Order: sequence, then C-alpha cells, then structure tokens
Amino acid sequence: MKSDLDQLMQDHNLDAILITGPAQHNPPMRYFTGTIHMTGGDLIKKRSADPILFYNPMERDEAANSGFETKNLADYRFDELIKITNGNFLEATILRYQKMMTDYDLTSGNIGVYGKMDVGSAYAIFSGLKEKLPNLEIIGQLGDSLLLQAMATKDSDEVERIRAMGKVTTSVVGKVADFLTSQRSVNGVLVTSNGEPLLIGEVKRKINLWLAESGVENPEGTIFAIGHDAGVPHSSGNAEDLLSLGQTIIFDIFPAEAGGGYFYDFTRTWCLGYAPDEVMALYEDVLSVYQQIMSEIEVSSLCYQYQDRTCELFEEQGHPTIKSNPQTQEGYVHSLGHGVGLYIHEYPRFISNAKEDRLAPGSVVTIEPGLYYPEQGMGVRLEDTVWVRPDGEMEILADYPLDLVLPVK
Repeated sequence: MKSDLDQLMQDHNLDAILITGPAQHNPPMRYFTGTIHMTGGDLIKKRSADPILFYNPMERDEAANSGFETKNLADYRFDELIKITNGNFLEATILRYQKMMTDYDLTSGNIGVYGKMDVGSAYAIFSGLKEKLPNLEIIGQLGDSLLLQAMATKDSDEVERIRAMGKVTTSVVGKVADFLTSQRSVNGVLVTSNGEPLLIGEVKRKINLWLAESGVENPEGTIFAIGHDAGVPHSSGNAEDLLSLGQTIIFDIFPAEAGGGYFYDFTRTWCLGYAPDEVMALYEDVLSVYQQIMSEIEVSSLCYQYQDRTCELFEEQGHPTIKSNPQTQEGYVHSLGHGVGLYIHEYPRFISNAKEDRLAPGSVVTIEPGLYYPEQGMGVRLEDTVWVRPDGEMEILADYPLDLVLPVK
C-alpha cells in the first residue's frame, strides 16, 4: 500500500523517487495523483516526506486537485534555458531537471525513476543529468520494483474502485448473455433478425459500445474466442468466426476506469444451446478445481503453493500441466492467477519461481484455472477477482453465475 512506501524506499536503499509523464494511462503517476487530468509533469517524493508535483501552468488547477504540494514548471524558465543552450532542447531539459534536484536537495544519493516517457528520451535525459550531478545515482528497476511491491496490497479506496469496475464488468457480461440468447439459430449457428449469421466481431463491437456507455475503457481489448481459438488461452478470437452451437466460447473481459485507472478481470466459458459430453466433462473438471482452490486459499499463504496444487488436481484428472511438462500446449498451460490493479497483471504472482509472493491482507488477485485442447476445438477457463480482506476472508468482488450453457431459440 502507499503507506508502505517509506519502508520500501528504505529497503531498496532509495533516498527519493521520481515519477514522470502524464496522469492518464501511466500507472506510477496515477497511483499517486488519482484521477486528475495532467498531460505531463514530474512527481518527486523524498523518503519520509510528502510528494511534490511539478506541473504545466495550463494544468495548475488539476495539479492542485492532487492534494500535494505543487510547483509550477514555468518557474524554471525553460525559455531562458533554451537560450543558454543555443536552442538545444535536450540540454535545456537536463538543466531544468538539474535545477529541480538542486532546489530540493537531491544532488547526491539514490533516486529511483518510474513513469511514462519515450525510452530514447529517458536515456538521453537521465544519462545527461547523471553527468551534471555525478553524486546522484539514478536507478531503474525491473521485476521486484518498489512500486509493484507497494501496489501488491490495496487500501479501502482502491478496493472500492476495483469493486465498482467489477459491477460494470458483470453488467456488460449480462448484456452479452442476453444479446446472445435473444438471437435464434439456423442450421446450428446464431443469426440476426435479418437472417444473417452473427459473427464474433459484431459481439465485440457490442461489448465495446456497452463498456463505453458505462463510462469505462477497454485498453487491452477483449477475449471472445470460440472453438479452436478457445483452446489457445490468449487468442482474442477471430472477428469472422460464426457463433456455432455446442462449441466452447471463452469470454475474458478486463476493462479499466477511464483515463487508465483500476482494472477488473473476469472470465466465463459458454456453450450456446447445448454442451457436448466431452465439453461438459472438461467444464466440470475446471469447475471442480476452481471450487477446490477457492475453498483452500488462506490469507498470508504462499501463492506458488496454489499453482502447484492446481497442477496436482488437474494431473489427478488426467490432464497434462506445465508442472510435469513446462512446454505443453494443451491441458493446464498457465498460472492460477495474478494481482490486479492499475496494471492488469500485478503482484502477487501464482508462479513457481515467485517463492516469496503471498496472499497478504489487502491483496486483490484473480483465480482462473483453465484447460485447453485446441486440436479438439475446445477450451475452458473460469475466473473471478478476489479480495483478501483484512479479516482474512476471501471475497469475490463481483458475483456472476458459473453456468456453461446459454439457451438459444
């Protein structure tokens, strides 16, 4: 949580952190500033001190809404810096950062950098700043970064934002189910009111429309895949595919708050009209593992143990898994879940090589076992987003039925 930042900065031996870029679609900046509209800026937080937000003067009111101490970037007179550097935009930008660091006594020590900037620009600016301030160590992180560790647990406001996204998500899923069941079938495929076959692409357009009408975004797209594509976990689905009866449809939807805010993640598997015996058997195998894992997960336990447990359960049913064969492309081929927040994939992770990741109080994670047999034209996944409450209970943040078959006229 944000309240852990100072301790995490100490653990990472960071004296300060710098976050750059817009406040939209930029998780590190959004984490601090919330929903303000800011097209670019910088935030500096020294250890054991409140952040300072540097803003473009056109966005002074938005910056003030962050609640932080603010500083107008215009005070650094970029026009004069351009003259000093004979029109060199890069050198002027480096000088501005040098002045910012000097003003806030950050000319030495360790500073971590995060945020959204073109990689070439970032390299040029921060390597140049290092030359200006040789006693300041500028540190980038990959993997167990300070911010990802802080984001691994959510405060009550973050949980309520994710819960609200869950309500929108399941509402749209319900609209999709109603839309599909309101169509009729001809020769084993759904058709529209004018008799034309209903295609995957039309369903996706409806999904995008209903999400937009709900005031949220769909930045990562939607998985709505049938038959063979349902057997490939991250196949988004072919827009030209027919909606045939009796084939598995994996519907994985993960919208976010407008402006690049908190995500929700949710999957159901459907069959239109009926489910063949082999599909029903596969679905029951996944459902039983989902229910077993949900009954076993406990607060503060190690996440990788549940990945191992999921593999064990599926192997007992006779399915290949990535535990017994890491290269398998059928059976159980992915992890049990992941954290959800400002990124669609966050910590904690349910993977075998993340031995320290735990279901700490405040974690928000997905539980999503699945089985995939693309050559048999079927795949099944069930996914809910779960909050590990401070009292140790596991709460699904948006309930929705687990039914496989959607009736069709």
